[in-house]
Amino acid sequence: MKKLILVFAALMMLLAGCGTSETKKVSDQPKTEENKKEQVTVQITKDNGKEKVAEKKVAITEETTIMDVMKDNFKIETQFDDSFISSIEGIAGNEQDKTSWFFSVNGEEAMKGAKEITLKPGDTVEFDFHKYE
Repeated sequence: MKKLILVFAALMMLLAGCGTSETKKVSDQPKTEENKKEQVTVQITKDNGKEKVAEKKVAITEETTIMDVMKDNFKIETQFDDSFISSIEGIAGNEQDKTSWFFSVNGEEAMKGAKEITLKPGDTVEFDFHKYE
């Protein structure tokens, strides 16, 4: 009888150890498409950075262009078949004053249009409104 009780107790301990359930935390779960989104920073300034107009951290996905970010997050106007940003947040350049919007990515002046530059997580896009010569 003692052996039967010991076997029964051992069996119960074994079953109790197997019966624990562990729930995964959200951070342990596979990332969904929503969680995979990364961010970039967009800074809008005037007069070579002297006056700050706006700054936002913006979520991006693969293949997001600067134009996509600007259209989705700022009030903009474009020209030349949607390839040139002529106004941001109601501030527009003009030929008489020789003013326009210029932009850079990670501190380097852009050599392509906003529709042609695909952003990477962590990028900083800077738009500055100033005079040109």
